[in-house]
Amino acid sequence: MLLTLVIVYLLITIAIGLVAAKRVKNAADFAIAGRHLPLYMIITTTFATWFGSETVLGIPAKFIEGGLGNVVEDPFGAGFCLILVGLFFAGKLYRMTLLTISDYYRERYGRAVEVVCSLIIMLSYLGWVSAQVTALGLVFNLLSGGTISIQVGMTIGVVSILAYTLFGGMWSVAVTDFIQMIILVVGLAVIAVFAGNMAGGANKVIELAASRELFRFLPDPKFHDIVFFVAAGITMMFGSIPQQDVFQRVMSANNLHAATRGPVIGGIAYILFAFVPMFLVASALIIMPAETAELLKDDPQKVLPTLVLNKMPFVMQVLFFGALLSALKSTASATLLAPSVTFTENIWRQFRPHASDRQHLRTMRVTTLVFSALVLAYAIHMQGTSIYELVSGAYQVPLVGAFVPLVFGLYWKRATTQGAVFAIVLGLVTWLLFLVTPAAQVFPAQLAGLLAALAGMLVGSLGPQAIRNSHATHHRVVGVE
Repeated sequence: MLLTLVIVYLLITIAIGLVAAKRVKNAADFAIAGRHLPLYMIITTTFATWFGSETVLGIPAKFIEGGLGNVVEDPFGAGFCLILVGLFFAGKLYRMTLLTISDYYRERYGRAVEVVCSLIIMLSYLGWVSAQVTALGLVFNLLSGGTISIQVGMTIGVVSILAYTLFGGMWSVAVTDFIQMIILVVGLAVIAVFAGNMAGGANKVIELAASRELFRFLPDPKFHDIVFFVAAGITMMFGSIPQQDVFQRVMSANNLHAATRGPVIGGIAYILFAFVPMFLVASALIIMPAETAELLKDDPQKVLPTLVLNKMPFVMQVLFFGALLSALKSTASATLLAPSVTFTENIWRQFRPHASDRQHLRTMRVTTLVFSALVLAYAIHMQGTSIYELVSGAYQVPLVGAFVPLVFGLYWKRATTQGAVFAIVLGLVTWLLFLVTPAAQVFPAQLAGLLAALAGMLVGSLGPQAIRNSHATHHRVVGVE
């Protein structure tokens, strides 16, 4: 019965997405909803995109293992990313009326940097979308009692999302996000109240969490612990900023006010509401201590679904899986769309510069289909990797490769194309060297890559200027003599 309701829910969301798809008349409608979304829809679509599998399943698992300090990357880093975007990036980028974030790299640094940054951004989405697909496979596997394998569940999930994203693009994503966020917030809030009552009151859950030091946030005052804590925090806080899905939400706004305020409100809401799944998993320690202890050893990601399926009435099960599917579908649809638009606009267009808007739109849809197949294959291949690790690993690539050129391009007039190239090359090479050597055990690879990118930007931009100034001074001196 529960599986049937889930399938019905999937069909309803597909229908809603297809109705929204009627608004798509051109490539701009598909990519950024024609810049028509009001403030409330920017808030809901940023919140819903961030609130995915890692928030419902990954974060609670990491929280119960190591407390708040173990989830500095997400939700804290991820939420502050949206806040930073709204405060420091949205206004400048919105005024430029671009279609993709990679368009900015072309305008500021040229075609070569645009292509490289596009590839970096596209590569980063494999892990994030795969995390949502993996969770969808897990949901269908659990609901069917193992009858539907995880791989088949993944396939069903991808097809259901693709059914409306392929036709409606950003319009379908935004409309379904709005509905799914309401289901998500209401569903998880009701379940949290119910779980708190089952555990003997919310105060009992909080007391238990405090007794296990789960509210401890800051690391021990040791160099190793501090640098790895900082690295985890900035991975999504900075690494998510040069991303197409964030940029799409900014550029989809119908005015500057919505573009700048929407991400800030969405980010604050995300951080606050991410505590709900953490509360639920802590309540499981009281409601089903033996089962939770076993699941923590086997697969912590199954604690919440098991709590709901084994200990809660049918109504709560419907609410939970409706909320979970809402979280997964909203994030997956957005992250399937973003790299597809980036590829079409910033890579493929160079080979077909005179293609009509209609041909351009068709290419976006074909690319979405191809990328979906690649994601499904990657998710099946990476099966067994934790959802949290899939997501966190995805953001290290744009952090070391695309973040520094974006920030310095917007806020430092002396940044040059050579500086951007140095930053990208040094950042990626340093990051890879740390990953494949024991150095990553001593110093975090992503932080080393970010520092190298920063050095590359400064040296690449200032070096030639310093040489030119030196030559000019030398000529003046010689001339005087």
